[in-house]
Amino acid sequence: MRKKVFIRTLHGFPVGVLIGYMITIFISLVWGKGSYVACNPGFISTMGNEINAIILQSVLCGILGSGFAASSVIWELERWSLARQSTANFLILSVIMMPMAYFLHWMEHTWMGFLSYYGIFALIFFAIWVFMFLCGKYNVTKINENLNKVK
Repeated sequence: MRKKVFIRTLHGFPVGVLIGYMITIFISLVWGKGSYVACNPGFISTMGNEINAIILQSVLCGILGSGFAASSVIWELERWSLARQSTANFLILSVIMMPMAYFLHWMEHTWMGFLSYYGIFALIFFAIWVFMFLCGKYNVTKINENLNKVK
């Protein structure tokens, strides 16, 4: 299990950086008015200049990717119920995501900003969870149908 966590952590880092850059490109397309928006202006101000902000944001996106990838081993703990796996995964991802989002200025630095961001995070988690659950249910149904054909 530790080896899986380690390997997923290593593989998750570049994926996190890539996803971070894809998000900045999407944000730039929607709100950039023809310019590339690499970081939140508040984060650039905190870091002193744009290059420091971009470097740190890239590293932190990599760490996010590593954390998300490493936490995926929870889904392989067969002795845990789906509810326990889901709750543990959600809590771990929350602990990873929320401080990073706050530090990187991805949310307003107010209670309302925090709650709004956390709500959006929870909705996205739930939507992905439902999609993955339905995909799993479909696959189980197909496997059972094929097993019944063999009988």
